[in-house]
Amino acid sequence: MLSARALCLLLAFAFAASCGGRADGQKGDGSLSKGEEKQAGPVVYVALGDSTGVGVGAGKGGGYVARLFERVERARPGSRLVNLCASGATTADLLRSQLPRVAAARPTLITLGIGINDVTHGVSPEQFARNYEEIVAGLRRQEGAQVVATNIPDIARAPAVSPYFHEEVGRRIALFNKHIAEASERHGVLLLDMHAKSRDIIPKHKEFFSADGFHPSEAGYEFWAFEMWPTVKRAIGEGRAE
Repeated sequence: MLSARALCLLLAFAFAASCGGRADGQKGDGSLSKGEEKQAGPVVYVALGDSTGVGVGAGKGGGYVARLFERVERARPGSRLVNLCASGATTADLLRSQLPRVAAARPTLITLGIGINDVTHGVSPEQFARNYEEIVAGLRRQEGAQVVATNIPDIARAPAVSPYFHEEVGRRIALFNKHIAEASERHGVLLLDMHAKSRDIIPKHKEFFSADGFHPSEAGYEFWAFEMWPTVKRAIGEGRAE
């Protein structure tokens, strides 16, 4: 079994496109998150995360954040988006550069999508768990904000990843996702299992990846936003998914 450091070095070239410039669902029991209630009027949507929130790889239309906001704005005209996502961000970057800026926006909706770069940069599972715990604890202290998180998609079989590394990358993703699920459960975060939703889709839909073989394409981001919308819709009080 490769060490985290060795894996990071061996994957460095394949994942170069994901690194970018540094710092540039539901609960498990199906119940509502703490404080979930009907909201009225425009939504202040704050997005935290990495390049997938920025939209790297999409020729137009942005990433899943921009596509989600289009849906939010249709449901709640006059809503506002504050996108703090940064290409290449890890959980450490998010703690340092994104989390401190959340309170000033006074959000009513927060999405969190982070962890891919922690996997590819060789961050230890223990450090990732500590960072993620601190992030979600901080977000849940935001009065009046619903938090929707996504776990790490099944990028182990992305075109940019050599089949030689599928098993090891998949193992790390599963371990990191376990920490995401546990922290989300403890803090009442609505969690969407994008790993499960992408696991069977990715091998069948190579068009969901951009030319770099790692970031989503326009179609991939649209799939991501489509899958997130029922949970986000529920979080802003617009009803449950059918």
